[in-house]
Amino acid sequence: MLFISWLSVVQTFKEMTCKHYLFAVILFFFLAPPPSFGQNNRLNTSNQIGWYTYFGTFKLSNKLGLHTEYQFRRNEVISYWQQSLLRIGLNYSLHPSVQVRVGYGWIETFPYGEYPLNGFGKQFTEYRIFQMAQLSQKVGKVDFSHRFMLEQRFVGKYASANSSREEEFPLLHRMRYMVRMQVPLMGNEIQDKTPYLAVYDEVFVGFGQHVNANVFDQNRIGILLGYRFNKTIRLEGGYLNQTLQYGRLINGKNGFQHNNGLIINSNFTLDLTKKQGN
Repeated sequence: MLFISWLSVVQTFKEMTCKHYLFAVILFFFLAPPPSFGQNNRLNTSNQIGWYTYFGTFKLSNKLGLHTEYQFRRNEVISYWQQSLLRIGLNYSLHPSVQVRVGYGWIETFPYGEYPLNGFGKQFTEYRIFQMAQLSQKVGKVDFSHRFMLEQRFVGKYASANSSREEEFPLLHRMRYMVRMQVPLMGNEIQDKTPYLAVYDEVFVGFGQHVNANVFDQNRIGILLGYRFNKTIRLEGGYLNQTLQYGRLINGKNGFQHNNGLIINSNFTLDLTKKQGN
């Protein structure tokens, strides 16, 4: 039944025209910013960030693949730690246009900026389990992808400012949706030795018992220039905007980070089903 449901969703995307896609994306961009934008109960801060990422996909069979990922996230572009993120997952292809993934993440978040994310100004660990579904579709020259994720996050919590380590790891739930468009800057499709432009937006929403102050968790916008060298290697670089809401009130106000900076992605895809030397 799940497979049939996904095929129905894929068919719906196939029937959409480019105008429908553009309307949906524009509407999403307008809806993505958090509510209460102009109210007096907001506290705003900002940082200059740099994210440097590795993504590796290893094809194990026609259906199965291994996803590996490391993100080196820095504050003040590269000077100080913001976050270290390691993620691994198992991919399964339900359909040429539908891929699902289950995986695990290990994240270290550091005390950066004017108001650290941890209320005691401490580094904290997060262990994460996630499930993902990604739908892909080509409309004219434009490649669209829609990524849906559910995350079960075990986030370290200190009992007091004097604690030297996290005493608890309460469970936080979060859902994410990302829409991405990419278009070749030469020719009609992205193939070997092709530059391309990519734009994406991703919104994060928390839910469940420990959601606290941030039902809206964060939003990310990226504008990237990419180059596909071959089927194995793609590189991307460009601008990243991250709007993040704190999980607690700061001086009695809802706190928001507005982080802007550089993002560089390295993408590697290896087909392990092919025999060496052929």
